[in-house]
Formats: sequence, structure tokens, C-alpha cells
Amino acid sequence: MAKSKWSPFPHPDKAFVYAGEALRKNWERLHRGDREPFPKDPKVQEAWRQYHRGAFAEAVALGLAAGGAGLTVANKAQSIYANGLEKKAAVRSALLEEAMNRAQAQAVAEPKNANAHYQFAYAAGRYSQGISVAKALSQGFGGRIRAALEATLKLDPKHAEAHSAMGTYHAEIIDKVGALVGGLTYGAKKELGEEHFRKAVKLAPDSAIALTEFANGLVMMHGKKALAEASALYAKAAALEPRDAMEKLDVEAAKAELE
Repeated sequence: MAKSKWSPFPHPDKAFVYAGEALRKNWERLHRGDREPFPKDPKVQEAWRQYHRGAFAEAVALGLAAGGAGLTVANKAQSIYANGLEKKAAVRSALLEEAMNRAQAQAVAEPKNANAHYQFAYAAGRYSQGISVAKALSQGFGGRIRAALEATLKLDPKHAEAHSAMGTYHAEIIDKVGALVGGLTYGAKKELGEEHFRKAVKLAPDSAIALTEFANGLVMMHGKKALAEASALYAKAAALEPRDAMEKLDVEAAKAELE
């Protein structure tokens, strides 16, 4: 997609600029959720700098040009942009599908790369939400997303974002097809969903996405009974100080939920 058509990040902040050594110094803090290793290639480092400050189109271009570990940042930047900033549904779907296909190819080429599997699951999950979860299930996305998340967590059991996504997998299916069919056909269970959400929050307690996905999942699985706990989670997420552009989008989404 032509990067000139991409919407600019609406919340630029000097705090999200990790110039020079600042990227390495803050890496662990920035990547607690996805546990991506610090890249050796300076070109890939620069792609991540653009990603963290919200220059998503630049991050994609630099990541694709670098190749290798650059594909991970390109796919993440494209998916986060599509999910958080792209207003046109057709463009959003196309961007997610492209990221999903690239991540799948990367996972085939690098089967031990946890984030290649995870980026496929993330993009495919958001794509599925866009076309409707019921339609996505009929097209076999449920099994593919679950398999990719299982691969991620087998390679890296402490991958907080994958735990959040696995929790969402259980919650979405129960919400769309019910607990009985969800359990029998897709292995979706409320207790397993909650277990993954709680693990994600334990691994990354200061992650807005871990808190908001947990809140969303509770409402999907338990309805009105979960509103109080969900509201508390949204409030906690809304009060966080974002570390980068993605987290800023997550914090703003939590604030919108509270309103």
C-alpha cells in the first residue's frame, strides 16, 4: 500500500523518540509484551525507532528493505497501524491480510521465531474481527490462529501478548457460538481464556493491551456480570503512562471504553 495514503500518528510525543543508544537502553521495557530480541542490524534498529515513535509507514518500508528480523517490525507496524489508525474497512482488511501472509511465510522460513508465529496470529485475529468472527471460523481461521499462538507459547511461554491473544481466542469463540459449541468444536473454554488473560497481566502488569484485552474478554465471556471488573481494568489501563505509539493507542482506547 502506498505509504503516502497512511494516516499520520495523531499523538506525536518526544518521549516516544528513542534516538541512538536510548533504544537499546529501553528495549526490555518496550518489548516486555512481545520479547523480541534486540536486533543486531542497525537498519532493523532504525525501523523499530520509527515504529515506537508512530511512524508506521516508515517502519514498514525500512523493515521490508532490511529483510530478516526486519520483517517482524514491518509486520507489527502494519498490523498496529491497520488496527489502530486505518479508517477504511477495505484498506484495513487488505493491510492485515498482507501482514498475515508475510508473517506466515516468515514462520515457515524461521519455525523457531516466536514472533513470526505471533504476528501471523495477531494479523489473522484482527482480520477475522473485520470480516466477522463467524465468517472467519467458517473459513478455518480459528484453527490456524490457535495453532500459531500455541507455536508462539511453546517457543516462548512468557510471551505476554500471545497469552492475551489466546485469551481473546477463547472469549471471541464463546461470544460468537456459545460455550457448548465453542468447547466441543474449537476447544474454547472460559476458564482457559481467563487463565491466559491473567498470565498476560502477571507477565506485563504495566501493559495497556494486556489489561484492555482482559476487560474485553471478560465481557464477552460473562456479559453484564463482568462489567465491574472490566471497568476496573479499563481504568487501570487508562491511567498508564504509555512508553511508545502503540501503547498510546491502547491507552486512548481504554479511555474511550471508560467513557
